[in-house]
Amino acid sequence: MSMAGTDLFELSRGVLDVASKKVSLIEDITRRTKMLAMNALIEAARAGDAGRGFAVVANEVSEISTQVNSITKELRSEIVARVDHLTTTGSAMVQEMHGKRLADLSLNMIEIIDRNLYERSCDVRWWATDSAVVDCAADPSEEARRHASRRLGVILESYTVYLDLWIADRNGTVIANGRPDRYPGARGANVSDEPWFRQALATRNGSEFTVGDVARNRGLDDRVVATYATAIRRDGEADGEAIGVLGIFFDWEPQAAAVVEGVRLEAGEREKSRCLLLDARHRVIASSDGRGLLTETVPLRRNAGSMGHYIDDRNRIVGYALTPGYETYKGLGWYGVIIQER
Repeated sequence: MSMAGTDLFELSRGVLDVASKKVSLIEDITRRTKMLAMNALIEAARAGDAGRGFAVVANEVSEISTQVNSITKELRSEIVARVDHLTTTGSAMVQEMHGKRLADLSLNMIEIIDRNLYERSCDVRWWATDSAVVDCAADPSEEARRHASRRLGVILESYTVYLDLWIADRNGTVIANGRPDRYPGARGANVSDEPWFRQALATRNGSEFTVGDVARNRGLDDRVVATYATAIRRDGEADGEAIGVLGIFFDWEPQAAAVVEGVRLEAGEREKSRCLLLDARHRVIASSDGRGLLTETVPLRRNAGSMGHYIDDRNRIVGYALTPGYETYKGLGWYGVIIQER
């Protein structure tokens, strides 16, 4: 619960405590007044005719005490009812505000990763026009392969978020990579069955690219990667013939972990919160607790459309947001999600 919610409930309890104490004091006074009125009536009766006037006053005081007592009982009942209503309404308001905040934080998560991946889509389209890459795909001589490998290595030195960059010919054979010393098995591997390769080869022009599911890549020591690819076109022209494919492998785990672990939660929230990135199939592709990567599916309810919050079957509050995309990058249907114990 937020600090504002805690303050609201403390204030409600404080109002109820003060009101209850004051009503109890009034009830005590009315009891004492009623006792005094009864004693006065007894003394008036003993006085006979001389006490009749005093008896009238005593009766009036007794009646007033009875009325005051009735009013204080009603007051106590109304105060309790109104404070209960205030607490219930306040709780609902705080829950709504808290849920919206979790949804906003979820949106922030997915926007951060999408801004990052937008850059990856730009990288692959740019590097596919590099002369060393184009020359290697056009004429994969040993000299062209070595030159392309060195060029890819230079790129990797500056772009540390990638594990490797691969050039594949039209048949899907990897003919050069940027880190042959680290990943010697990449060259010669056949990726023709990989969806990212087939889709990249089928792109219509140099402005298009494809993205593979976040997955483990056996050729990269089973590391988890996000793969971006596009066709390498003859002479590097946007409308040139596709002569090969450039695949770039984003080092997914550390980059995604920085996003889900960096959510700005309030003090005391982090240990009861789980921050997630889900793909379009609601599969966990990043988790702040390190669990479920590529193996867990979260049954996400989208009651409020592309962004919202709800209480799940385990009485946890769930905030979520569907990617809105970033600039020309439409996004992949991924979600940012925060699941928090109440």
